Amino acid sequence: MRDTLRVGMTHTLRLIVPERLTVPGIMPDVGSWQEMPNVLATSMLVALMEWAALEILLPHHDKGEQSVGVHIDMSHVSATPPGMPVEITATLVAIEGKFYDFEIVGRDQFDVIGEGKHRRAAIKRAKFDERLSQKIARMSA
Repeated sequence: MRDTLRVGMTHTLRLIVPERLTVPGIMPDVGSWQEMPNVLATSMLVALMEWAALEILLPHHDKGEQSVGVHIDMSHVSATPPGMPVEITATLVAIEGKFYDFEIVGRDQFDVIGEGKHRRAAIKRAKFDERLSQKIARMSA
């Protein structure tokens, strides 16, 4: 990671919740999920939180470097219907070697919808892909 990355950097994602990110929308072939409330799915809120954190790191990656999520601890406390705008704000709060810690808050038009802590780790993509290929080869054997 380049030395331009600083604790305190933030990024805010803004989007309108689409149907495909709702509980029924993420698993349309599962009947029991179609009976669930038509609101932003918790798993999709996690993905949005990861995305906001990733956007902070992207401009600071060295060549061949990426980051992957390694931990998340979050709450999802308010339902958001499709069509409603949301904002997800990530703040880089700590750098520990190859690990990057974030505090993240999600809000919809009316409420805080979730809060959490997220950790990402810097990886060398070529090394990551090599390990993944070895795992796939073991799986096929």
